[in-house]
Amino acid sequence: MPLTYLTRIAQTPAPTFQEEARAELIARLWSELGYVTERDEVGNVLTRITPPGTEGRPALLLAAHLDTVFGAQTDVTVHDEGQRLRGPGVGDNSASLAVVTAMLRDFRTSPPALRRPLWVAANVGEEGLGDLRGAKHLLAAHRPQLGAFIAVDGYLGVAVTQAVGVRRYRAQFVGPGGHSWGDQAPSAIHALGLAISGLYALHLPAHPRTTLNVGTAAGGNSVNSIAGQAELLLDLRSLGADELAALDSRAQDVLHRAARDAGVTLRLERVGDRPGGDLHTGALLGMAHAAAREVRVDLRLAASSTDANAAAPHALPALAFGVYRGGNAHREDEWVEKRSLAPGLSALKRLVALYQAAPLA
Repeated sequence: MPLTYLTRIAQTPAPTFQEEARAELIARLWSELGYVTERDEVGNVLTRITPPGTEGRPALLLAAHLDTVFGAQTDVTVHDEGQRLRGPGVGDNSASLAVVTAMLRDFRTSPPALRRPLWVAANVGEEGLGDLRGAKHLLAAHRPQLGAFIAVDGYLGVAVTQAVGVRRYRAQFVGPGGHSWGDQAPSAIHALGLAISGLYALHLPAHPRTTLNVGTAAGGNSVNSIAGQAELLLDLRSLGADELAALDSRAQDVLHRAARDAGVTLRLERVGDRPGGDLHTGALLGMAHAAAREVRVDLRLAASSTDANAAAPHALPALAFGVYRGGNAHREDEWVEKRSLAPGLSALKRLVALYQAAPLA
């Protein structure tokens, strides 16, 4: 059962950019199961299963991300509440890693009939400012050897088939600062306020869905100081490439205008660019539906930003496939329903089997 692994994985901290401890745990667990693992330049863990006769055929790559949204100081203790496990990151994405590890364990005793290589990765950098770093690296490095990509992420019964494009910016407003009474310098926080007001005044199309969010804002030194520095983090999303590009341009105009009107300097840095667009799900979608039916679950299709986005520029068939039930993702009281892990594991194994049974191109 995946429960064998879940608590151990979830209680190993893995903040974005600090996934090393969890990566080492996953590599050790997979090695103990008899798999040869490797670590690439960005920290991904990868094992490649290539039975005799499958060499050179396009591989199916499964990837479950290592990182969580929680900082290194977060208490990641998992609490057993009978039917549920509760704790920061116990679902997203510890549960998926546990299910993938249980799948590899089961394949040791009941090897699947593989007509193509099967690659399994635990990748870094899916959350926040990680910007899909691990998945982007895997696909850039190995695209010619791959036939399809499945991100193991999310709730059982949900498949992400539309990639939401995302642009993210860090905007820093910088001025001379000074004393609130003795100086008359421009305030960086004044610019910050103008920027936030202007950003939320922008028109956002309803179709295709397009969103804007200022996720963090901070600045200044004290109540009696003119702020010499202030910054915000901005998240822009859309299902339409043209709409995202237009919003990006208009948002940058707002930020520059706010700095100019307040009399400070703007330092603008793009800190995220998640490609959107067609995931070319093709036959994968029918396989996902069949795998869900195998465990008596109705599959719901969704649009989201996941590691599957990284496949869009490569025209590689891809989707994200959920394998557990839970709630409160990205909160410290996140929970996972224990009994959902077994059907999640069965559905994932069925999806792999269906892909392997498909006719060779």
